[in-house]
Amino acid sequence: QVQLVESGGGLVQAGGSLRLSCAVSGRTFSNYAMGWFRQAPGKEREFVAAINWSGQSTAYADSVKGRFTISRDNAKNTVYLQMNNLKPEDTAVYYCNGVVDLRRKTPVHSWGQGTQVTVSS
Repeated sequence: QVQLVESGGGLVQAGGSLRLSCAVSGRTFSNYAMGWFRQAPGKEREFVAAINWSGQSTAYADSVKGRFTISRDNAKNTVYLQMNNLKPEDTAVYYCNGVVDLRRKTPVHSWGQGTQVTVSS
C-alpha cells in the first residue's frame, strides 16, 4: 500500500512562488515515475507534470511550461514541484501520484489528501 502525503500549499499573490513536496512510502520509490496533478473547483483533475525514475526526463502540461519545475530526491522518497510566476488559474488542490510513464501519465495509486494552492489576483 503506497502512501502519498502532499504539503507546501498556501495562499500567494499572482506572480509569487510556492514549492510543493510529496513524501512517498510503502514501495520502492526510485523504481517508478511520479507526477503532479491538480483539481480546480468544478473541474476534472488534470495532469501538471511528471518525472521519470532517474529524474533525467520530465513532461509538463502546456499551461505550466516555463513556470513549474518537477524534481525528485530518491534518497528522501520525495518529489517536488517548484511553481513560479503563479497565476490565479493555478488555484487548485494539487496531488502527486505514481504514473505509468511520461507518455501516458496514467496515475497508478490511490490519491492522497492533496495540498491547496490559492493564487490571488
